[in-house]
Amino acid sequence: MTHHVKSQERNLTLQKEFVLLDFADVPHLQWFLFGFFLIIYIIILISNGTIFLLTKIDPALQSPMYFFLANFSFLEICYVSVNLPRMLMNLATQRRRISLVACATQMCFFFILGTTECLLLAVMAYDRYVAICNPLHYPLVMNHRVCVQLVAGAWLSGMPFQIGQTYQIFSLPFCGSNQVNHFFCDIPPILKLGCGDTFINEILEFTITVLFVLLPFLLILGSYSKIISTIMKLPSATSRSKAFSTCSSHLIVVVLFFGSATTAYLRPKTGQLEGTEKVLSLFYTILTPMFNPVIYSLRNKDVIMAFRKLLGK
Repeated sequence: MTHHVKSQERNLTLQKEFVLLDFADVPHLQWFLFGFFLIIYIIILISNGTIFLLTKIDPALQSPMYFFLANFSFLEICYVSVNLPRMLMNLATQRRRISLVACATQMCFFFILGTTECLLLAVMAYDRYVAICNPLHYPLVMNHRVCVQLVAGAWLSGMPFQIGQTYQIFSLPFCGSNQVNHFFCDIPPILKLGCGDTFINEILEFTITVLFVLLPFLLILGSYSKIISTIMKLPSATSRSKAFSTCSSHLIVVVLFFGSATTAYLRPKTGQLEGTEKVLSLFYTILTPMFNPVIYSLRNKDVIMAFRKLLGK
């Protein structure tokens, strides 16, 4: 009996790394997936980088809306760079091992940036609310100091919560299998490998998701209910069309990001199909950051004009 207990303890202490399975179940598609995700990563870097550059150099893009958009584009580059380069390396080398420290670091940064994205989208909704519902007070309310404070709050607010959550998760002993059925160190698959009671961790995950995903989403919906109500009262069809066009891009991004993220983290954990988490994660970790610049630029005449001027130089 004593020997058995010592053997278990030895197994627990020897668990120093995980294996990210990512797309190992389709070995014949590894190089296709590598090329596919590499192209997506390059598109994300170039498109978001271009929008960030345009908002810094073009005089017509110096309003609060574009200040937030610049931060959002920079955030998207950081967000995808936490997971995508390692996934590309795993696909290219077939070496899927990741140390516990590297896994914890990836998880912590990913959720800090994910929290920032949720809050920044809420800030952008508030900006549109003030611009449309209180246009006369807009320059006063959304002055540069307030914009900087809102952005700083979005970047910093989630840090202590996500650092605490990551510490709590990786304080668990890990035993048995070390295979993570995912392409990055996400919370649900890591908790499955934890020994002992993970109830506290699951409650903490649910609480943080409600606080930093669901609550900002509800605030955005509240802002847009007021915005739509105000737009419908505008006297001319041209005014209504212009007001809708400034909000529609942001609303599309909100639905794409929050829809997939909320489904992934707030749905019941029982009865989930294998691979469903990975498919949902692809939406909010890779596909949404790729589509965001397209959505914002194609529906924004100022961005299109700035881009044409940049090309004409």
